[in-house]
Amino acid sequence: MNKSMKVAFSAFTAFSILLAGCSDGKGTAGEEKGKDNTASAVKLSEPGTYPLVEEKETLKIMVRGNPLVENFETNEFTKWYEEKTNVHIEWEVVPEQSMQEKLNLVLASEDYPDVIMGLNISPSQQMIYGTQGAFLPLNDLIESQGPQTKKLFADYPDIKSTITALDGNIYALPEINDCYHCSMSQKMWIYEPWLKKLNLEMPTTTDEFFDVLKAFKEQDPNGNGKADEIPLSISQKSWRSSIDAFLMNSFIYNPIYGSSYKHMYVKDGKMDVAYNKPEWKEGLRYLNKLYMEGLIAPESFTQDDNQLIQVGENPDTVLLGASTGGHQGVFTQLMGESGRWGEYKAVPPLKGPNGVQYAPTDTTALTPGSFVITKKAKNPELAMRWADGLYEREHTLRSVYGRPNEEWRDAKEGEIGINGEPAEWFEIKAFGTVQNVNWAQTGPAMRTNEFRLSSVANGEDDLEVLLYNETKNKYEPYAPKDVSTVPPLFLTNEQSSEVADLAKTVNDYVDEMIARFVIGDADLDRDWDGYVQQLDAMNLARFLEIYQTAYDEKSKS
Repeated sequence: MNKSMKVAFSAFTAFSILLAGCSDGKGTAGEEKGKDNTASAVKLSEPGTYPLVEEKETLKIMVRGNPLVENFETNEFTKWYEEKTNVHIEWEVVPEQSMQEKLNLVLASEDYPDVIMGLNISPSQQMIYGTQGAFLPLNDLIESQGPQTKKLFADYPDIKSTITALDGNIYALPEINDCYHCSMSQKMWIYEPWLKKLNLEMPTTTDEFFDVLKAFKEQDPNGNGKADEIPLSISQKSWRSSIDAFLMNSFIYNPIYGSSYKHMYVKDGKMDVAYNKPEWKEGLRYLNKLYMEGLIAPESFTQDDNQLIQVGENPDTVLLGASTGGHQGVFTQLMGESGRWGEYKAVPPLKGPNGVQYAPTDTTALTPGSFVITKKAKNPELAMRWADGLYEREHTLRSVYGRPNEEWRDAKEGEIGINGEPAEWFEIKAFGTVQNVNWAQTGPAMRTNEFRLSSVANGEDDLEVLLYNETKNKYEPYAPKDVSTVPPLFLTNEQSSEVADLAKTVNDYVDEMIARFVIGDADLDRDWDGYVQQLDAMNLARFLEIYQTAYDEKSKS
């Protein structure tokens, strides 16, 4: 295993614990219920060859909607991959903002498609629905029909152990994206021309950030003589863009990675949460101050990413001073005609009143639960072969970036990559624009750290170069040393069922109260104690106990 992948995965080397009665990790109830499906009804070509079948076959796939993809059905990569594999896809596209609600409804109703792709099914959901037989175990399918997946496991054994459930089964394939800048993606972006116009420095503390936003609001930096500047506006559901994602880390460590254990961390071997601590209260007080001064747009709690981008790309004049997110495409049009996206620069982690200054670090270089085959699949072997092919280098380049020699090409002799080594490929058209030639990071793909950084460094305006440098120079120095983000944890079926209800109850309440405390609908001095007591009543202690048990077991392995 090479050095960079060891670093990427060292924080979460997974373990396998076999359930009682399972001597080889494969004889689970989930497999027993799904074993009749593993005999394909069609004759497949030899693994690693194309087309996959002689006569065209159809797979029904539920997929997460992607704002960068115009239409999965007419997409260029969809058509290309269908021609190569001889497999037609019937798509059911689920809106990104409601994908978890839709997933829950589908799983409860058992109205499954053949495949669920891109819905980021959590380890807990994999364990629950895998052992119940709704998701097929993939172990034998990988062995017989997954040459690329087997190579992936051989090259990076920690990936296999990470996605292996407690019963020894693999219920979902991951998307591999060993993305350096993604590992510290809770960023704030600020419009640099306004700083220069008002003779302001990049803020380094929470007080300085307040003063900058105040100046944006009051000193007409866009120069149109109107008080129309919006100092800070966000979209709660965009990538790493919630109101607490960046600013709360000036008060307490607040990673938002992982749907079940966001705001959760490990300190001195103990699991804990940020949102019931006095430091969280002070962070909310700061956010409330920004809101009451008119520095946070009220729409921040209701608008979607498209509405925010309309603000960021206002055609007449610049309106938006700052926003949060993993990259500027959360609030502007990446590579848009205005070029405005490149004028927003990353704000380093701000030092809070007590010296707290964290850049939260993701613990995983993969997205688990990217591809599952359900018990309704008539040809699970075909589904496995179809997904396995997406890990091939050319297929990854096509699915993520587009067509060879149009959106990307092989590197030329002498070209240097982002990492300073000889480059291997070149991104002709930058990722991030709305298009219909690729799937824009939807579904299985194989992008290691080496792969990403072997792209030709195309100057300072290259998005990947910009994000690499902003992360390296501004965020890496503040990576946590005394606390860590929770790694992916598989739970037993009983634990998963219990924690799923607890996580939804607790996290929904926390999200509701963040908004209420920030806008002043709830009073921090009057209502804080009741808020903490309500968390206790929701059995937060049991929630932490379950994850502590799983973490302790993982630590032993």
